[in-house]
Amino acid sequence: MSYIVQRNHRFYVVAYNGHDPITGRERRRWHPAGGSRSAAEAIKIRVDQSRPPCRRPGTLGEFMATTWIDSKPLLSHSTRSRYQWMVEKNIAPHIGDIALDQLRPDDLDALTQHLLHHGGRRKVGLAAKTVLEIHRTISNALDLAVDRRLIDTNPATQARPPRPDRRSTVSAIWNATQVAAFLAHVATKRLYPALHLTAYTGIRRGELAGLQWRDLDTHNATLSISRTRQVAAGRTVEAPVKTRTSRRSIDLDTNTIEVLAGWRRRLTTEGATIAPGTPMFLNSHHRAPSPESFSQLFTRSSVEAGLPRIRFHDLRHTHASLLLAAGVPIKVVAERLGHAHPGFTMHTYQHLLPGMGATAARQFADLIGSSR
Repeated sequence: MSYIVQRNHRFYVVAYNGHDPITGRERRRWHPAGGSRSAAEAIKIRVDQSRPPCRRPGTLGEFMATTWIDSKPLLSHSTRSRYQWMVEKNIAPHIGDIALDQLRPDDLDALTQHLLHHGGRRKVGLAAKTVLEIHRTISNALDLAVDRRLIDTNPATQARPPRPDRRSTVSAIWNATQVAAFLAHVATKRLYPALHLTAYTGIRRGELAGLQWRDLDTHNATLSISRTRQVAAGRTVEAPVKTRTSRRSIDLDTNTIEVLAGWRRRLTTEGATIAPGTPMFLNSHHRAPSPESFSQLFTRSSVEAGLPRIRFHDLRHTHASLLLAAGVPIKVVAERLGHAHPGFTMHTYQHLLPGMGATAARQFADLIGSSR
């Protein structure tokens, strides 16, 4: 709304025009009204009538499912599906009917406690890391609501999201003996070449599922990573790789090249179509398996082999940690994994291999002892 100001015997109508997007300061427009208050009041009426009607904030569920999602046109299919899952399964059923301008930090804290204790499948509760991700998603949506002037402040900034126990997020890995035992156990499995390739390169599950025969260069012994296949909303979809640095070329050893060559001969014998654009790994029906199939096969096989329980993704951690323990330069490991910065690789993986600190201590002591 506008208001009337008198300065030096002259009247002005001042109208609020929002905030400057750069400085954040309020913007106001001054309308001269001469020396008559009655003229100023008439101008004020016209100014107020010319302003668009105030938009109703609507509910949190409606806002997140439409306005907020639509404000992110560059999201990948898998990310968009994950956001929709959060809204439909975890947010809308509990606080989705609350109006944006009526949402309070207590509502968000109550949602957090419900998800921690009763969310997820079988009502056993979601992991603190997942609940924190949901909270940050809500906060991001409320930031947009503030920018659109639907609410004055973001209540999520005053809520108390969970703090995941960092010790619980440390991934388990296998040592070299356990990796060798696992590969020996699965050597007769149909998709052994896929498990072998993962262990020897540390590629992600989606990258493995997205491989095509054109990505293999047997002459230069390299494998190109340029796409990924993800499960979104119950469907497997193809998408670009995770980041710009994830698009990379990985050097392969001679044994891995031979394993892939043998896999190709087997598919040819079975009558499968082998072309540059066809998937590298096929199931017994000559169809590209879901990324979930690789995880399920890995879990079953590791249990059968009597090895410590780790995730399929932990083969990636294992690959990186064993390379670091063997003295491979950190930059080389980072390039194989598709990391943008070697520092991230060191921080993420080196601590997973126990005993490296003790080894460093002995090496330093030997260095000084030999110099005396």
